[in-house]
Amino acid sequence: MNTKVVSLCGCWLAAFFLILPGASADEFRTPSISAMRVEWRGALDQLRQEINARPAIAPSFSFASQRRVPASDPRSTPALVQLNAITSPIFPGIARSPIPVLLPFDTASYLEARQGGAPDSLSVSRYQADFRAADVFHAGGSGYDAVFSLAPGAGDGMPPRIFAKPVEVQISGSILVYDLADRLGGKGEPVKALASQFPDMRRFIREGYLRYAFTRFGIPYVVSIQCLDSVPRSKRLACREAYPVAERFLKALRIAGGQPSRPRSDIASELADRPAAQSSDFTYRPSGDIVAGSGGRKQGGHADLTVYSQIRFPLENAPAFAHSQSFAPRRSAATEYPWQDNFCEARSFEVGQCDSGFGHQGQDIKPAACPVDGNTGCDPRQQAVVAARDGIVIRSAQQQAATVQVNTRTEHVRFRYMHMNPTAMDSDGLLNGRRVEEGEKIGVVSNYLDHPNGTSRHLHFDVQVFTRDGWLWVNPYTTLVSAYERLIRGRGREIGPEPPPASAVAHALPDDVARHIDTQEGGGN
Repeated sequence: MNTKVVSLCGCWLAAFFLILPGASADEFRTPSISAMRVEWRGALDQLRQEINARPAIAPSFSFASQRRVPASDPRSTPALVQLNAITSPIFPGIARSPIPVLLPFDTASYLEARQGGAPDSLSVSRYQADFRAADVFHAGGSGYDAVFSLAPGAGDGMPPRIFAKPVEVQISGSILVYDLADRLGGKGEPVKALASQFPDMRRFIREGYLRYAFTRFGIPYVVSIQCLDSVPRSKRLACREAYPVAERFLKALRIAGGQPSRPRSDIASELADRPAAQSSDFTYRPSGDIVAGSGGRKQGGHADLTVYSQIRFPLENAPAFAHSQSFAPRRSAATEYPWQDNFCEARSFEVGQCDSGFGHQGQDIKPAACPVDGNTGCDPRQQAVVAARDGIVIRSAQQQAATVQVNTRTEHVRFRYMHMNPTAMDSDGLLNGRRVEEGEKIGVVSNYLDHPNGTSRHLHFDVQVFTRDGWLWVNPYTTLVSAYERLIRGRGREIGPEPPPASAVAHALPDDVARHIDTQEGGGN
């Protein structure tokens, strides 16, 4: 047999095996993550300058390090141990951060006032450039995240317009940075007013947030405010209106804590664990294969085979079905499989990972209908939603989005849930700072958008990871396929792309989606 014939046979065999049930040319992989190296000497130098600005409290800190102990030993940086002891009652767990914690908190002024006999009841906002006590502060193995707010009318020199609610400012710093193929990454404009304090700062608007990104002590930090990249609205902040609020926050940043830890190594991408046994019925279409014609600006989906985290599937029970709730045809119970991606489905929300620049931001998931015999105890209004991982909740009262954040030595990732009733979430205490355990019930599948019956009964679930541009949405579809496989203890079968229609069909956004896009709390639906 000559070489040409052997080659042709090889090609035929390869094609044959690719179409076997369960076979796939691609495998699911874990994310690639870069680990930063902290310049603690620079952080200590800055802390010394901040403390020495108040000579009365300088003797409270010792900057003489003990060189005979490892750099990761707290005794090597006694000034940081002393600082953490002072700030931990206000920012619990601050010493867990492996990076310098930058917050709009003036520790030197606070300590001087306490030594001078100031009462404990004195508002902490006077030491935080008029920002209220932190709504969220969460430090963990990767870094820290915090949310502060500026009340309407607070702060000298702020815009004259009184907003309907406090302006929330988020700050994150992380020793771990997710390596995304990000065509929009690294852009922005310098900020002249802050150039001396933050020489490499970039200001830009991305995915519905005004962002200020900078590097300090070798670590990326991002300050962000959710806003509209348009003219001001009666109840929504325009991004240009957010400039002075963010810059007031940035000018007030001081070192508030943190502690050196063992050096980190980059985390390489590898094959994701999946069940070996084949599921008898679970099938799914490939990542990026959205309903034909449903993408923004006539673009398709975004194929992403990354399992961003080994999560618990966010619905308590199987079966469950991932499909578009805006473009897919009505389905019977017999046709709920295969699943289909809808991350880049047309919406007005910015999504940098989608070719159109806009998308849905997450994946719609519908629980199975209750059996028609009604003898199973199934209640369609009480189908449980559970925490995907151990984490902390980020959610203010009345907000429609509930976020569970994970911050460990190997992950810095967020999972957002939408369409559960805000009033029910408030009464259940699903609010800022609550700790939840993986698999814990945090709500039920509902149909809330801006009001009951505002959408179909389903769960919107999405994933964000930390990058040098801050928190960015990534396609959760493969992560959910992997989680569902673990839930049902069986490996799904990819059945290939959906056949294109004979002719293009124009789809319009449903009225309920279009009407609420600009007023949606926190993004996609």
